Amino acid sequence: MALPMLRGCYRVPSTFSFTRIFLSESIILNRSGKTRLPSPSPAAVGAAVRPYSSDRGKPQQTQNVVVFGIPNPFTWLRTRIYYFLIRAYFDKEFNIEEFTEGAKQAFSHVSRLLSQCQFDALEGLVAKDLIEKLEEKCNLLPSSHKKALSAESDEIMYTKPEDVGIYYDDDGRKFVCILMRFWYLTSARLPDDSMEGIRVFQVAIDGERGAETKRLLTANYEFQREFTKGVPPEWTITRIEHSKLLD
Repeated sequence: MALPMLRGCYRVPSTFSFTRIFLSESIILNRSGKTRLPSPSPAAVGAAVRPYSSDRGKPQQTQNVVVFGIPNPFTWLRTRIYYFLIRAYFDKEFNIEEFTEGAKQAFSHVSRLLSQCQFDALEGLVAKDLIEKLEEKCNLLPSSHKKALSAESDEIMYTKPEDVGIYYDDDGRKFVCILMRFWYLTSARLPDDSMEGIRVFQVAIDGERGAETKRLLTANYEFQREFTKGVPPEWTITRIEHSKLLD
């Protein structure tokens, strides 16, 4: 089974990355649907906004995650060059925005299967040798950590291409790999002492149901596709990292 939502190294390692996400310690959603947040820094370069509703049939309210950062000019330029090379020599219809959206859908689907320990369902989506390693690790996780692996699509706050690579193996086969980084929310109960660096905050909806504690976690998924002539145009996940969960 291929990754249907994705269409279609000489790797230069990233030297520095300055993009970060900052959250307020407490996000309050009031009856008007407005979100009270600290005044954003002038360094803000973008914001991810997702709808949130406490009850069906009620107007949706929003929770805001503001992205701060100074882009690394070397990384920005290098990835743009790789996008050009992919379109010029591998797939003329390649579009990084479409790929990013497809990768986000694939991430949500695969992370849910991981959380439920449905390893057989990962075949064709994830590299076989990686599935075996993931099964070993997941079987040792407590239920709270397994729950935290799952990222629902509406809880994914930000998605960013982290690295791009093009390489040839000794047999002349051609590959493109794209490393994606995801920031997502989880309500799973995790011990704070083992989750160093993870932002913890509370969301209160209308003051009716109290405050819900959520954490912002990160995950890295690497997508690889072989562009050798005659090979099916399928993207496969060859690397999965979930912050402190799958170390």
